[in-house]
Order: sequence, then C-alpha cells, then structure tokens
Amino acid sequence: MRAVCWYGSNDVRTETVPEPKILNPRDAIVKVTSSTICGSDLHIYDGYIPTMQKGDIIGHEFMGEVVDIGSEVKLLKMGDRVVVSSIIGCGQCHYCQRQKWSLCDNTNPNGWIQDKLFGFGTAGIFGYSHAFGGYAGAFAEYIRVPFADFGAAQVPDELPDEKVLPISDAFPTGFMGAEMCNIQRGDTVAVWGCGPVGLFAMSSAYMLGAERVIGIDRFPERLQMARDFAQAETINYEEVDAGEALREMTGGRGADACIDAVGLEAHGIGLEGIYDQAKQTVRLETDRPHVLRQMILACRKGGILSIMGVYGGFVDKIPIGAFMNKALTFRMGQMHGQKYIPRLLGYVLEGKIDPSRVFTHRLSLEEAKQGFEIFKNKKDNCIKVLLKP
Repeated sequence: MRAVCWYGSNDVRTETVPEPKILNPRDAIVKVTSSTICGSDLHIYDGYIPTMQKGDIIGHEFMGEVVDIGSEVKLLKMGDRVVVSSIIGCGQCHYCQRQKWSLCDNTNPNGWIQDKLFGFGTAGIFGYSHAFGGYAGAFAEYIRVPFADFGAAQVPDELPDEKVLPISDAFPTGFMGAEMCNIQRGDTVAVWGCGPVGLFAMSSAYMLGAERVIGIDRFPERLQMARDFAQAETINYEEVDAGEALREMTGGRGADACIDAVGLEAHGIGLEGIYDQAKQTVRLETDRPHVLRQMILACRKGGILSIMGVYGGFVDKIPIGAFMNKALTFRMGQMHGQKYIPRLLGYVLEGKIDPSRVFTHRLSLEEAKQGFEIFKNKKDNCIKVLLKP
C-alpha cells in the first residue's frame, strides 16, 4: 500500500509499504477514505517531536471503512463506516473508565520513554512518535486500529467525509479546550491561534454559553475565517499588543478564560520572539512559550487558562508569580476523543455546525509533501488540508 513516511525535518515521502494485519483479537483494519494534516503533524514535520524513526508512517486524524476485524471485536462489523479517535484507549483501565482516555494505562507499550520526561506514561497516539507507542499512522491506504470497539465510532452514510473527518481530532480538541474553561453565561473567552483547533474552540465556546469570543492571530485569512466560521471578534497581534487590546475590549478586566490553540511553535515578536527562537534552535528550550506568557498576563484575576496546543518538553521565563498571585487555574491535556466524538457527531447531524468549512485544500496522498508545505507556510490562504488515498 501507499503511505506517507517520515525521514527527518521537512522530509516526508509517499512510499510503498506492507499492509497492516490483525495483531490482536481486539484490532480492526480500516481502509482510510480521508485523512488530514493536523497542526501537531507540523511539529513532527519540523523535527521538534523526539523518538521519531526514519520510515515511520505519520498522521492521526482519519476516517474510513472497516475491512477486517479481530475475533474479540463486538461492536463493529465489516463494511462499517467509522471515524476514529486519534487517541488510543483500552476502555478498561482506571483512566478510560473515568473518561480520561488520553491518559490510558494500557495502550502505550513505550510508556517507559515518557516516564523520564513526564513521570508516567500516557496513551498511545496514531503516527505520533515512539514515545506515544510507535503506532503506524493514518496517512496510508490502510491502518490497524487497536481496541477498535473503543476508538472507532460508526458514521451515518448521509454525512460526507468532509463533515465527519474533523471529529477524529481537531473538533474534539477545540471542544475540550472550551469545556475546560468552565464557561459561565456572560463570559468572554480569548483564543490564541485561528487555525482549525482554534476555530473549533471558538465555535465550541459559543455552544457552551460564552457571550463573547475573541480570536488572536496574525494571518488575515485566518482572522477572517474566525469571523466568518466562528462569529468571533478578532485581534491581529502584529498590529496591536494582544494583551492591551484584550484589556481595552473587556473594560480593563481581562478575558474570563484564555485558550492556547498554538503550542510549542508559537510565533513571538520583538526580542522575546528572537530569544525563544534562538534557544529552541540550539535545544536550550524545547518549546516556544510566547502564548503561555501572554495568556498568564492577559487573563483576568481568578480566570482559567486552557492549553490544547501541544507542548513536548521544557520552556523558559514563565511568569509564575503572576500565575500564582492572580489565582489563575491551568487546565490542559491531550484530548479525550472517545468522550466527545458521539456528542460532536450529534451536533453535526443536528446542523449546529459544519466542520467541513475548515477545509481549504484537497490533495491526494501522493501530494502529501506539497500539502505539508502549503499548510506550514500558510500558502494560498490555507487553513486545513484534506488528503485522499
């Protein structure tokens, strides 16, 4: 089969590789009908995610058709059309039983790698390095889905792939980011990053009761999408200081909750941006925390900071004094896909949201390298790239 394989920073290749097989009776084999490049995939593409190995198949946001099942798969059958959570959960451990799927105890055979960085191992993730299990990813014609009864959700035939695909990862990530804000009626929610996750976080904040949502970015096409898709107010942080603008827009109080939908490659400006870029380049700092610093200062006293942008290691110059003395609450984590997918699928079926609007580019699997370059460099007003095998 054809699949997109990683070979180093900015080096991905579509190659012929062996097809996956059932390895465990709880496995299913899914024929991928659509996948999409996630902002988290760019961290891999740019070489910032450790424990990648040459030839690894990448990609984690996908859907398709069940073409084979193990003997212990009970809820799926051959021919089922499914959307699959990017997070792999066993469904039985302490964390899965409490809907904390991304913390699963049993799906990451390489949890020992994370022990050194995180203290404990977390769940496996498709196509996201050996620290997260070393699972083959979704930029392929076929994929093995472990614990398939708990990760693959059946999809009605009347919904086209484009409306369902973001429910695999980007939509639940944004929704979880908004849910962690504990939104109350009348709240103002600020979202850093108007990419797909940020857009879904903005829409979700409104669905959860926010009165105002403010999107922060620097690309005009993304700010326009935030206004059109999410009905958000917007701030271009290259034109004004985002923190000062938020203070003015909220009558001097600050946002009630702030969501980081950017992560470890945050773009800073001025000396701070140069500082983080330089330290990350020589690996004295693994992640660029520009957004984290800005959120801590911009959030109102007693507010909530929700972090859905991916971070992988260590950051520098975090204003912990402001965080403590303002009595802020930090909430964060990889998304618990299995918890949210049924609810979000219901929203799409009810017509409350059309996730397909975030797709601006549709390419074949053979054009994956081109898709990465378009997405990374924000060419041709790109918001999100859909890949078809």
